[in-house]
Amino acid sequence: MLPETLKHNLQEQIARVDHPREMAIDVINALQDHFGYFSDEALAQAADLLGMSPLELDELATFYTFIYREPVGKHVIHVCDSLICWMEDGENLVAHLCGRLGIRMGETTADGLFTLLPVCCIGYCDRAPAILVDRKVHGPLTIASLDRLIDTLKENHA
Repeated sequence: MLPETLKHNLQEQIARVDHPREMAIDVINALQDHFGYFSDEALAQAADLLGMSPLELDELATFYTFIYREPVGKHVIHVCDSLICWMEDGENLVAHLCGRLGIRMGETTADGLFTLLPVCCIGYCDRAPAILVDRKVHGPLTIASLDRLIDTLKENHA
């Protein structure tokens, strides 16, 4: 259930625009931040707030890489699989990351801490090879710097 404070804040934001659907992505992100992903329950609540059909919102939500329609880990790692990152040893980095976490692309670790997702390009070719962790760029990476990053994230949840 959506907290009344969050619902009220979203209603106020929606009321400030000419067309409620202008706020669709903002509402989706707010609900995803609250629930951890954009659940079916959140979809229904967003549709109600925006005066849109659940189908319209689902079509929008499934288009965007950073909107998760299924549960994800506490930390979502987007791995850039662009040509530039691959040219800068991205393939070995991904292999190491998958081995280190014990998962393949598209999976979540058993402890729910990490989800590993491919992304076509994150736009940080000057930092290749690069990844996004919780929408924050990290790069250029080496296996050693990647291990330090994963260790730090794990320590913060110990």
